[in-house]
Formats: sequence, C-alpha cells, structure tokens
Amino acid sequence: MTSHSSKTPRIAFLGTGAQGASIGADFVLAGHDVTFIEQWPDHVNAIRENGITVNLPTRTINARVKALHLCEVAEIKEPFDLVFLVVKAYDTKWATQLIEPVLAKDGLVIGLQNGMTHEDIAAIVGRERTIGAVIEIASNMFVPGVTNRQNDHDTSWFALGALDPQTQERVESVADLLRCTGTVEVTDDIRSAKWMKLVVNAAELIPSAIVNLPLGDAARSTGMLEVMRAAGYEAMQAAIADGAKIVPIIGMPPVTTNHPERYVDQIFEEVLTVFSQADTLTTSLQDWRKGRRAEIQEVNGWVIPGGQRLGHRHAESAWPDGPDQSAGRRPGL
Repeated sequence: MTSHSSKTPRIAFLGTGAQGASIGADFVLAGHDVTFIEQWPDHVNAIRENGITVNLPTRTINARVKALHLCEVAEIKEPFDLVFLVVKAYDTKWATQLIEPVLAKDGLVIGLQNGMTHEDIAAIVGRERTIGAVIEIASNMFVPGVTNRQNDHDTSWFALGALDPQTQERVESVADLLRCTGTVEVTDDIRSAKWMKLVVNAAELIPSAIVNLPLGDAARSTGMLEVMRAAGYEAMQAAIADGAKIVPIIGMPPVTTNHPERYVDQIFEEVLTVFSQADTLTTSLQDWRKGRRAEIQEVNGWVIPGGQRLGHRHAESAWPDGPDQSAGRRPGL
C-alpha cells in the first residue's frame, strides 16, 4: 500500500488552480504517480491537451499529467495513498467528502490551504488521516492550463504537522516528497503555525483587495500599512485567545514571544520583501477580479470570536452587516 511500504504512493491533487497545479507539476517532474482532479472544465481539457505549464521567475516548465473532472472521481478504482487538498478553504468540506471514498484506509489528506481547514478535514476522514499544512507561495492563474508561480523553490515554504500524535511519525515521509517543490519544515504544533499564517492573511488579503492593488502597492498607499498591521494585531489577539503559541513560520528565526505586535510587523515585512513581487496579487483580489467569492469568513471570520473572548473590538476585521459572500466582488463595486 501506502506510506508504510516501499510501494510508490498514488498521489492526487484535488484542486489544481494556481497553487495546486504548480506544486503538482513538480511532483510529476520528480517522477511521482500523480493525478490532478479539478472543477474547472476548461482547465482539465487544456491540461489533457497540452500538459500543465508553470511560468516561474526565470524559467518555464511543462508536465504531462493525468487530469480528471470532478464527475470522474466516481470512476476511480484504485484508492489514493496521499491527497493534497488545494481548494479554497470554503470548499474543504465537500471536497473532502468527495475524495474520502477513494482514499486508502491508511491514506492521508494534506490540506495545503489558508484558514483553519484541518479540523474540517479531520471531521470527515479522521484525525489519524489528516495532516495540516502552512503554505507560502505567490501565484496566479488566468488562463486554463497555465499557472504563474512567482516563487521558485528557494523562496517557497511549507510546514506540515499531524493532528494525531500517532500520525506524526509519518509526516516526515510526506515532507520528503514535498521538498521537490520548496522548503518544508515539520512541526508538532501545526495549529499554532496555521494561526500564525492566518495572522498574515488577515493583514494582507482583504485590505489589499479592498483597495484593488497589488500587495506591495497597497502597503505603500497612504495609511494602508497601518490598517494592515492593525488587522494583523487583531488576528494575533484572537490567536492567543484561542490558545495558539507564537511560533516562527516561513523561515523566520526564533521569535520574541512577549512582543506579539513586533512579531506581526516582522512576519508581514518578511512576506512583503521575500515572498512578494511588484505585481503580486493576493488570492482575495484575484477572486474578486474573477467575480468569485473570497475566503473572508475562513480567515477574518476566525478573528472576531477569538478576540471577543478578550473583550476586544474589531475595527479592521468586522464587517458592519457581515460580508456579502455571494457577491463575488469588492465592497462598493
């Protein structure tokens, strides 16, 4: 079977948009047995015809890979040993339910996503079959079959961690596979690591999308850096209230845990200077420009309950009447 034996694992990437496609392409070129499963029909058809093309900062790669439409999952006969879930956070539950029947009994689902999706995955496949992850890559996709990845392997970063302590020993084998596409760290506190990424996301995603600017331009706009930092501070308060520890992510050195705001400033600066380019668009802005729903509730929605436990207001993260999740557009447009 699977990760417990020498047999080559069967790997699925469920969700092959900008992130999933570029990571999956690296797996294919590394010689792994990979299947793409995707909900955008034109994208699947383009991959079948021309392979998946990944434009990197200094080179372009192309990988030929088996690509399936969602409706073809029901035709799968041999289960997958590893499923990398790279769908939007709000699609986690149905996507996990879709893939669970074709997940091996001791298979693993790895949620390469923003937000705190690991618990949603675990509720469906079990904690012993769930690996949480943090991902830091900037990418975009506007043409089917082609993804633009703005971070090559040397500036792509992941963290992996199990929910069940008995599964933790298997995380390293998954990390070894994932190292074909970037730096991978293994953590025994994935929940705190994911909270730290949510802190960054709260600071960058919706604020830059509201002003309709690339991340760097948004941060340089008058008053916006202060707004973004304030959103990050709120998220950090919520993380601490929820029991998260302040831990380094994205390759940061050890942090000074008694200065949460200093940590937020440091990690946000790291994202702006190391993991972003001049034209980097946050995932939320890309979603709104495509007329799609953004991950508002799945990121900012986690901030309000946590902060309320400490008696904090949420000037940056709260929406007066609640976010319009169906509009698929920036507020006021």
